[in-house]
Amino acid sequence: MRYYLYIVALCMLLAVPANADPLIMRRISSSFPETMSALQSAIAAQGYKVYRVQRIDFGLTKTGHHTDRYRLVYFAKSREIRYLMEHYPELSPVIPIKFVIYAEESDTLILTHNTNNLAQMYPHKELADYFTRWNQDIVEILESTRQRVLE
Repeated sequence: MRYYLYIVALCMLLAVPANADPLIMRRISSSFPETMSALQSAIAAQGYKVYRVQRIDFGLTKTGHHTDRYRLVYFAKSREIRYLMEHYPELSPVIPIKFVIYAEESDTLILTHNTNNLAQMYPHKELADYFTRWNQDIVEILESTRQRVLE
């Protein structure tokens, strides 16, 4: 089943240029439901809003794999996303930010793209500041998620 992660990761990376570290990934030793709840709480605690949780396992089901433990979690800051879409509509393929979360045996994996890489595609000075902050927030969200499932 691991090759499905690579398919999902490849889809996420289509809008991101090649770089040494294109993905940020964390393995969390916790069940999928517990980790999903902790992730959403960590996103909110960091000041973001979860816009949508999308199942991505329908394609897997069609190929004979029965699972309901694959999701895309879209999140952003409301005011920020409105401003960016108004002034930089070319960012629409990459915002809101998204995590892929999926279960693998007794662990749950969470991954996203390294938003610092977006500065290569969108070389506006103002945007670089957003990309850097987003990347820092992503790392903090992942660490907070890990801490929340340990409590």
